[in-house]
Amino acid sequence: MPPETLTPERILEATEEVLRRYGPAKATVVDVARALGVSHGSVYRHFRTKAALREAVTKRWLDRTSEKLSSIVTEEGPAEERLDRWLTALFEAKRHKAGDDPELFATYTTLIGESGGVVDRHVTDLEAQLTTIIEAGVSQGAFHTPSPATTARAVFDATGRFHDPCYAPEWSRPEITTDFEAVRDLVLRGLRS
Repeated sequence: MPPETLTPERILEATEEVLRRYGPAKATVVDVARALGVSHGSVYRHFRTKAALREAVTKRWLDRTSEKLSSIVTEEGPAEERLDRWLTALFEAKRHKAGDDPELFATYTTLIGESGGVVDRHVTDLEAQLTTIIEAGVSQGAFHTPSPATTARAVFDATGRFHDPCYAPEWSRPEITTDFEAVRDLVLRGLRS
């Protein structure tokens, strides 16, 4: 049986496992190559530097959330309901990432600190998704705002406690869901015309 073709996706999967096992401080490209059964030069053919590999694995991790949320953006129906679902889905996705695999979440939190450009693009994508929903709400007459993009940024910032990783320690508190619902409801009331 011929060996499996080395692809960027396989490398990223192996990198995630190596990061889970060793953490960001100790994980090396050699560890990733060893996990794949290839030379580290083979990994470098796909990712020119260790930093590029770490940035790509961070982007992949963040993109999982963006992809889940984008399906809500493209749904039909009232924008207010979609915004409610989008904000709830963002909070749940982040809370599950932190709670389901705390070691990997801590690893990615470290990597996010190293990958400013990736994080900036992620935030820009999420704000663009919010803008699309808010624009739909304005078109439907459900929301009133002179600038959907500015409002989207404000909504993202106002709900930061429920999606910014620096608040992750709070996400396991029993009252966090009630706190989230209060902020989400306030945001929705504020957008109504």
